[in-house]
Amino acid sequence: MTKLLEQAIEQIKQLPETEQDIIARLILKALENNLVEESLSIIDESNTWTEEDQLDITSLSLQYAASIFPESEEIT
Repeated sequence: MTKLLEQAIEQIKQLPETEQDIIARLILKALENNLVEESLSIIDESNTWTEEDQLDITSLSLQYAASIFPESEEIT
């Protein structure tokens, strides 16, 4: 931890509990906003499926179907 941060923490510890809570909420809100902004920039919200996506979902679907319907059972 940097010396400046350590000093800030010591100052905050001297405040009444209600003020410490307010500061904690402000810090958490700022962190939350920062994380949301970062997440928005990395999410691909396009509605198109690539050929690879289609192959992946087909493969997983077939694997799942094979696991719940063994070859020895007859499907009617």
